[in-house]
Amino acid sequence: MNVLVTGGAGFIGSNLTEHLLEQGHHVRVLDNFATGHIENLLPFFEQYPHSFELQVGDIRNLPDCRKAVEGMEYVLHEAALGSVPRSVKDPITTNEVNIGGFLNMIVAARDAGIKRFVFAASSSTYGDSEKLPKVEDVIGRPLSPYAITKYVDELYADVFARTYGIEYIGLRYFNVFGRRQDPHGAYAAVIPLFVKQFMNHEAPNINGDGEYSRDFTYIDNVIQMNMLALTATNPEAVNQIYNTAYGERTTLNQLVDYLREYLGEFDETIKAIEPTHGPNRVGDIPHSLASVDKAKRLLGYDPKFSMRDGLRQAVKWYWNNL
Repeated sequence: MNVLVTGGAGFIGSNLTEHLLEQGHHVRVLDNFATGHIENLLPFFEQYPHSFELQVGDIRNLPDCRKAVEGMEYVLHEAALGSVPRSVKDPITTNEVNIGGFLNMIVAARDAGIKRFVFAASSSTYGDSEKLPKVEDVIGRPLSPYAITKYVDELYADVFARTYGIEYIGLRYFNVFGRRQDPHGAYAAVIPLFVKQFMNHEAPNINGDGEYSRDFTYIDNVIQMNMLALTATNPEAVNQIYNTAYGERTTLNQLVDYLREYLGEFDETIKAIEPTHGPNRVGDIPHSLASVDKAKRLLGYDPKFSMRDGLRQAVKWYWNNL
């Protein structure tokens, strides 16, 4: 396959790129390095000189998007500005990238005759819905500008399928974590941030009482879902939104306990570090737990890594690479 990965220098995008290259596919990455890192891509130039290419560009620029899809068959659209707090602080840029950039990409994909457009949606779309587990066709009102942008993307994809015949699959990611997830910066995700703090012998700060829960999802499960989305042949499976998760809930307090246990295997003193507590974050969903029944039924999804199995792998990677 010839696959364009937007945001391919980022955490999820670079892992998808690596997997595709390992499987013998040709991959082009489009990235502006706003949040991604060239270091995530450097090995691919040497290891896959004939099947990997990089286009530096911005999805907010339609000509960049048109150039990126030339000669491609499939798109994995991962490029976005993540983070609920970032969107609360700067809703305009989040909107420009996540909605304007998405629209540019799907227009370019439509005009280039792309076979399938697979994109990163978000569990934030469930908003204030209290139903657990989360099922794809029951959502609430969005709680952040970020959540609004990711829901609008789903609406655009549906309209483009109905109006122009484009094939899409949207994957609602639930708190993805794993190797290459950046622990630095103001909007670092909770797992790499806590790992970095524990490794520096700093007390991590938990927002709220620590009983908020998340369906933390290891990167290899996400890779499996993307590959199933790219290759699905069942007509019922296409033009659908899927939860991309493991289907297991972990509180922040439990997460801290697991991290202390796993990091403590490398440094015994980490086990004694106690977290601090601060106020809940604006826009945060209290609880997140996915039903993955639809993905299992229509795509054959079979997640291999539980949260704890994945966390052990991630901790080992951070210990060797931070």
